[in-house]
Amino acid sequence: MSGTLPSTFRAAIVNEPGHTAAYGAKPDEVRPVKFTITDVPLKAPEHGQVLVKVIASGICGSDVHILNGQVGSQFPHVSGHEIIGEVAAIPATEDHWKVGDRVGGGWHGGHCFFCTQCKRGQFQLCQTEAINGVTMWGGLAEYVLLRREALASVPTDVDPAIYAPILCAGVTVFNSLRNMGIRHGGTVAIVGVGGLGHLAVQYAANMGYKVIAIGRDPSKRDESIKFGATEYIDKNQNAVEVLQKNGGADCIVVTANSGSLMTQLQAGLTRGGTLLALSLVGPTAFDTNTLITQQLQVRGWPSGTPIDAEEAIDFAKNFDVHCVVQKFPLDRIQEAYDTIDNGTVRYRSVVIM
Repeated sequence: MSGTLPSTFRAAIVNEPGHTAAYGAKPDEVRPVKFTITDVPLKAPEHGQVLVKVIASGICGSDVHILNGQVGSQFPHVSGHEIIGEVAAIPATEDHWKVGDRVGGGWHGGHCFFCTQCKRGQFQLCQTEAINGVTMWGGLAEYVLLRREALASVPTDVDPAIYAPILCAGVTVFNSLRNMGIRHGGTVAIVGVGGLGHLAVQYAANMGYKVIAIGRDPSKRDESIKFGATEYIDKNQNAVEVLQKNGGADCIVVTANSGSLMTQLQAGLTRGGTLLALSLVGPTAFDTNTLITQQLQVRGWPSGTPIDAEEAIDFAKNFDVHCVVQKFPLDRIQEAYDTIDNGTVRYRSVVIM
C-alpha cells in the first residue's frame, strides 16, 4: 500500500451481541449494545477487494437486529452497510476502480457469479451472498475493505451524509416499488414514516402514484404531506376503513416493525393488490382465503445490486428525493446508534468520519 496510508485506523467495534427485552431478555438479563472505538491494523486489499476511506456511513434499523445477534454476525464486529467513501488503495489486479473514485457500499456486499440466481443476473439473491456489515466488517470505521463487484459509483456532487442511506434504505424502497407492477396512477400506502418510510413516500410520489402515508404519530402529518403524500392516517383512525374508502391500495408498503399490522392491513388492499413487507418482523399470519379469492400477493424485497443503487441515487438527484439525517462524529457512535434503537431519530443517523 501507499506510504501515505496509516498503519492503523479507528473502528467502532461491538465485542459481544446485545440482549434486550425485544429479543427475549428478562429484566436482569438485559445487555445493551455497546461500542468501543478501537485502533485496528489497516490491511492491504487483496484480489477482488478495494480499500475505501469512509466519508459517511448510515446506521440502519437492521443494524439493531445485527448487533443483537439476530442476523448471523460474528463478534467482535463492525456494522454498517450504508457507506460512501473514496477508494484509498487497490490491488495490482484491479482494472476498473481507481484510487480517488467516489464509491458506495450497501447491504449487498458481493456475489459468486456462478449459482443459479447469479447466472440469471439476480445477484442480490446469490446463494452465497456477502453482506456488508454482516458477513464481513462494515463501514462504521475510518476504512473498510469492500468487494469490487458490489461497489456502486457515487457522484461527487452529492452530500455523502445525505446520500449514504440511499445505499440501503433508499435503494430498498426504490427498487422494490419499481418491481411491483403497480399500475400508473395507482394508490400506494406507506406504513411507517421513518427511515425507510419517509424515503418511500418521496420515491412513490415521484413515480406518479397516489401516496397515502400511515403512521402512529399525528405530528408527522405535515411532514408526510410535504414529502408527497396526499393523505396521512394516524393511530386515531381506522387505516383499513380509510384505505377502502379510497378504493383500496394497489400496494401497501410496510416499513413499520409490526407483524400484526401487516396482518390487519391485508384488508386494505384492492383486489389484485400487493402487500410489500420491508421490515424484519419474523413469522406473520395472513388470511389465505382472502389471498386466493381476491388474488392478493404478499412479497418481500432484498435491497438491490450496484446498478440498482446507482439508479436510486440518480432518481433521488433528479427528483429531489431528500433523506433527512442527523449527523454524528465517530466518537458519538453510541448516541447515533441509540437514536435508532429507541426510535427517536428523525429520520436517519449518519456517522461522519
